[in-house]
Amino acid sequence: MSQTTPGDTPPEQVHSKSIIVIHPGSLNLRIGRASDLNPLTVLHAIARRRLPYGQSYRDTFLPERIDLSQPQEFEEARLAVSHTLQSCLQSDGRRRYATPPQQIAAFNRRSQPELLGNNGGEWIKPEGDVVLGNDILRLNPEEDFNVHFPYKRGDLNVHPGAGGSITAIMADLEAIWGQVLETNFQISKDDLKQCKAVLIIPDVYNRMYLRELMYLLLSKMGFGSCFLVQDHVAATFGSGLSYACVVDVGDQKTSVSCVEDGICHQNTRVRLDYGGGDITQIFFWLLQKCAFPYKECSDKNKLDTMLLRKLKEDFCHVNLDVCGSQEKFFVLKQPGKPVFHFTIQVGDECIVAPLSLFSPELFGITGPKSIHIQKMSNGDPEDPHDELYLRDIRKKGMTGLKESLDTTSSDLLNDSFLDNQPNNANEDDIVVDAMDPVVMTSVREFVTNPGQILGLDQAVLQSIDRCPNEEIKRKMYGCILVVGGGMKFSGIATWLQNRISLQIPYLYRAEQLDIVTNPRDMDSSMVAWKGACILSCLETAHELWIQAGEWEKFGVRILRERAPFTW
Repeated sequence: MSQTTPGDTPPEQVHSKSIIVIHPGSLNLRIGRASDLNPLTVLHAIARRRLPYGQSYRDTFLPERIDLSQPQEFEEARLAVSHTLQSCLQSDGRRRYATPPQQIAAFNRRSQPELLGNNGGEWIKPEGDVVLGNDILRLNPEEDFNVHFPYKRGDLNVHPGAGGSITAIMADLEAIWGQVLETNFQISKDDLKQCKAVLIIPDVYNRMYLRELMYLLLSKMGFGSCFLVQDHVAATFGSGLSYACVVDVGDQKTSVSCVEDGICHQNTRVRLDYGGGDITQIFFWLLQKCAFPYKECSDKNKLDTMLLRKLKEDFCHVNLDVCGSQEKFFVLKQPGKPVFHFTIQVGDECIVAPLSLFSPELFGITGPKSIHIQKMSNGDPEDPHDELYLRDIRKKGMTGLKESLDTTSSDLLNDSFLDNQPNNANEDDIVVDAMDPVVMTSVREFVTNPGQILGLDQAVLQSIDRCPNEEIKRKMYGCILVVGGGMKFSGIATWLQNRISLQIPYLYRAEQLDIVTNPRDMDSSMVAWKGACILSCLETAHELWIQAGEWEKFGVRILRERAPFTW
């Protein structure tokens, strides 16, 4: 048996160095080798030079705000949250108090910025026709560039404008991912055939989009092999948990589902069209109500949007012991402008903005919101044996079985047995699993009152209620995992715990309600990426890899055989 010298690298480490884990988001891309401690995080966007007389298109850096000339309903929602806070107690038992907004506004109107410098830097001078990632923030807005974010609200950003087709989005993703790998990881396009890719996908996915992403990785970019993993499943691996109700709050979406032993229960999945970016917009609105001293601030200015995000992250919290007005500071530094130091007073606005997750009427500020659940497949022309085909075959088979048995006088199988068979179910109630046909009820919608938006606590309660049995529901109430970069506010886990405790069904009241927010002391926005790294290096993962040659030969059909989720 040969001995390993100190200079040798263990084979599993060599293996993990060749695996690229990609976690695309609506705002940021997290990408890195499976052997890396942390991923590279870059702005997930691309700017392309506009053709002469070409159509102009720019995605916004924050969800767009609706016209707030009639803010009555939002004002009522804000007051409701403020009154709730006033009825809360501090940790020492004293009642909370709040400084009136008029008093804070009076201070902010008097506050004058201090000049620190004459120029905050220079805009970059683009050499080519494409600018990627964080460089877009330093691209002069007067340049003739269209700006595209390939993902929006947690899924592909398909729209009728310029660059909004699936083909254009795939080209953007190829350019962004390929350039990042070449520039930051020194992996050229020719080297990709020696690499494997793990792509983290949403828990509520669109089958057509996944097929296009597989073509992108294996056929266009040229990876040697790849597999797909759902973000919530990856999050449980990253947290070291075998089961959890996963709450994932990103920049533009919030998703909830129940995961057990690497399987994300289909009926429990829900994705909501709000996230950290919407909280930023609410916080900006609240700051403006208190005479925000940086009066020129605009959610149309990309650098202002990044400043607002930073202010939200630095100022917002759910610490009920913090009462009254607090004095805060920030520096405004942008290319071509003087550098200013601002002093500002803030009060309960810093708590109201994060609590919009539980008072979702405030999210109306960024327009109407949809609820997305995992729908049954509508079939795929590229897959002749898709679940519709298998469902029909199973239905015909069961019907034929009943007819043949009806003509015999078998004592072993009588009509009462047959009446319990799946052929009596509604045709749409039969779903074909990756391994075995099973019978399940048709997809249940998540319930909201007409015209209302589903709050985070309600999404968790309804998701757990859709688990297949009582034992799993009990387990899920005992472990709620919070991940993603949109909910990193101190104290918010306790608020979530209290909200759920008040509404938990009586049957599960005895359970210890546990909210996990920083598993393994890890940044919650990186948990899913880390989990995908761990999963890709397991011995059992070799069954998941789909080789480029297999994809070319079998296409989307192989996903039903290999995908670690119901296709």
